[in-house]
Amino acid sequence: MGYVYALCAALLFGMNGSVTKVIVNSGLDPAQLTLFRVGGTATIAALVLLVVNRSSFRVSWRQISILSVLGVVGVALLQYTYAVALSILPVGITLLIEYTAVLMVALVAFFFFKEKVRVRLWVAIGFVLAGLAIVAQIWASELLPFGVFMAISAAVCLATYFLVGEREVGKTSPMAVAFWTMAAATVFWLLFSGWWNINPAIFTSPVSLSGNLASVELPLLVPLAWNVLLGSFLSFFLSLLALKYLPATVAGVVASAE
Repeated sequence: MGYVYALCAALLFGMNGSVTKVIVNSGLDPAQLTLFRVGGTATIAALVLLVVNRSSFRVSWRQISILSVLGVVGVALLQYTYAVALSILPVGITLLIEYTAVLMVALVAFFFFKEKVRVRLWVAIGFVLAGLAIVAQIWASELLPFGVFMAISAAVCLATYFLVGEREVGKTSPMAVAFWTMAAATVFWLLFSGWWNINPAIFTSPVSLSGNLASVELPLLVPLAWNVLLGSFLSFFLSLLALKYLPATVAGVVASAE
């Protein structure tokens, strides 16, 4: 089931890349978009826990501190750096650089956590990166330095998400991890996103879906709702659920299907 959860999460994350680009290009900056994503996910996770498992809200102070780091680095900064990179680079190039995280995860697991990483996994990582390079047609793309820097930063944040997330879902439920990490990310972006500068009228203004759907225009609220519900809450929850069944190294490789 871990592979199924990881693949479903990858599908949702992949579809969300283009939605994110549409929203950022419409005038909502990456930090503000990230606030809506993490705040919406924290709210939905809280409502789910209130109904199905209220005891999951109770975690130790040590867990809260770890989950807060995971929330700020593995979620808040990950989504911000990813969104900024997407606004500068093509989606394929951004994902290629971001998913060098699978190599980072394997190296950290091998050298620092002394985990056994099978030869076939190293081969799989090589094929993943080569495949992403071909799909992104890296030889025909313009790599703007700041976009590359933000994509590399997203890779570091994603590696943190897999490595720390793998350990935390073993201590409590994936939904509780989703709530606490997203709550920490929300607090972070409430302070630094500049949400108070948003003009409320932007949410009802029509935006083009771009690409092959350039002729289709919808109120910004529609892609934003998709981004929060399917591209954030469900995708993050499924990825955390996958980490309950798969090692971070394997989950990272499967996630590159995005």
